[in-house]
Amino acid sequence: MTIIPGRMTDAHSGPLVVFLIGMRINHFHKITRWWPVMRAMGPMLRELAANPQSGFLGSEVALCSLRQIILIQYWRDFDSLEHYARDRDALHWPAWTAFNRAIGSDGSVGIYHETYCVAAEAHETVYANMPPFGLARFAGSLPATGSRNEARSRMRAAQEPVA
Repeated sequence: MTIIPGRMTDAHSGPLVVFLIGMRINHFHKITRWWPVMRAMGPMLRELAANPQSGFLGSEVALCSLRQIILIQYWRDFDSLEHYARDRDALHWPAWTAFNRAIGSDGSVGIYHETYCVAAEAHETVYANMPPFGLARFAGSLPATGSRNEARSRMRAAQEPVA
């Protein structure tokens, strides 16, 4: 990836949902329990990326430890996220029911999610000497100069029209 020199901020405007979803391997030796859970996310992400109308903006993966992985997802709004989660014709619903049938509460693998609904113009970002990453990877980026130089100013500048 190409590094963008200097300080940048994202070009997103409007509301935003940040959805953190992850899994924790509780018993490494039970690979037949956690491997299918790990493999289920890739096809869902490809399904979402192929449908721009889904409201899915993009995602980043982070390895928290050898046991734990987290996927940071960006969504246009909560309704889009919930629609996908409940859509019986999409890949999430069968994966969720398969997890509950196969794993349930046996403790071999843990899963979790956190959902944050961010009002329009109520976020700020900064990326210094980074390749496109996070929200800026999906929404584009702008130089973090002038009124976008400091965090407090970026929060205010987000409300100003972009030239």
